[in-house]
Amino acid sequence: MNDTHDAGRIEPALHSGSAAEPSEHQLGVRFTGSGSEYFRIWIVNLLLTLVTLSLYYPWAKVRRLRYFHTNTLVGGKPLDFHGDPWRMLRGYLLVGLMVVLYSVAGHFSPVAGLVAFLIVAAIWPALLKASMQFRLANTSWRGLRFRFKGSIPDAYRAMLPLFVPGLMFVAALLAVPDQAKPPQWYGGFVLGVSFLSLLVLPWLWWNLKKYQHDHYALGPLQTELRASRGAFYGVFLKTFGVSLVVLVVAIVGVAVLGVAGFAGLFAPSGGEDRTQIVAVVMAVLLGVVIGLLGVQLIPRPYFTSRMQNLLWSRTGNRSMRFRSELRFLPLLGLTLKNWVLMLLTLGLYWPFAAVATARMRCEAVSVRTRVDPESLVDQVRAGDNDAAGDAAGDLFGLDIGL
Repeated sequence: MNDTHDAGRIEPALHSGSAAEPSEHQLGVRFTGSGSEYFRIWIVNLLLTLVTLSLYYPWAKVRRLRYFHTNTLVGGKPLDFHGDPWRMLRGYLLVGLMVVLYSVAGHFSPVAGLVAFLIVAAIWPALLKASMQFRLANTSWRGLRFRFKGSIPDAYRAMLPLFVPGLMFVAALLAVPDQAKPPQWYGGFVLGVSFLSLLVLPWLWWNLKKYQHDHYALGPLQTELRASRGAFYGVFLKTFGVSLVVLVVAIVGVAVLGVAGFAGLFAPSGGEDRTQIVAVVMAVLLGVVIGLLGVQLIPRPYFTSRMQNLLWSRTGNRSMRFRSELRFLPLLGLTLKNWVLMLLTLGLYWPFAAVATARMRCEAVSVRTRVDPESLVDQVRAGDNDAAGDAAGDLFGLDIGL
């Protein structure tokens, strides 16, 4: 599949006859946004979205994306976002209409709901391709628009692992008539399909990221993801292992609290038994809550850091490559801090948390190129065929955030 891309991956500019490797240039990534600035944008977006019954959402999204883009500097030069909220509104209403039709069909008849679901599933890969094309074509750096060169057939192939268990589940539903008692094999079959869905999840994630990272383009430059499917399974399995460790530690901690507390109840003391019982129960409940939060909060930063490093450190072409060095422990500390402050402020700290997370994740990435950055920009500019046409050709301005 990647053979067709080689023409878009230009060779480094080497002097003829030179045996020495060209020196590598590094373009750092900096994020200059601040929580107080973004808070003003966020609160206005939130209020106007509520007042307009969510119709303001495309404008809110453009303001948010433009703020984060223009505050992301690559090699000292900011990105920019050029999306038109009016066109994004058409895409937003189209997706909203599909969701409403699916919901109404499900209430009208299970068969009608199933048909509506199949229709949505059938066109979802096309929506993914349109969304990626719109987002990249409306993103620029140094006046150069990015492109997304993925095709619709490639999008359907990327989502194939999702269709296989989905079709098996649909076949099981059709095999059982309405109002009929499910046969004995039905429960086991559904359980098996659910397990199969978990097994193919890393494969699906690899397919989607391969589809995306193989088709990012800037002028004649096109990227390629060189991470294997096995590497993705490795990240998922390690994340599952981290989750199990956190779960075991939480269970042991709660058990120790409970045993120690109830052992203290039967020890001779002058305190009141009722007070001691309440204290023990509260300690156990607190341990359960902390354990559940740990299971929710710790694996996610681990997965995020490992997956970002895998994706971007294996993305590039013959002229340039990316490098990501996002560390788990700093991201975990920031995540815990963000959640504590969001709980204390009843959610008002969220814009500050979003900015802090964006800064850590962006500044962990750098761009390495064996071509002088100015020469690279000149090459890209010479091969740029007005990527704004990709955005203009997208009638609905779809941006579904994938």
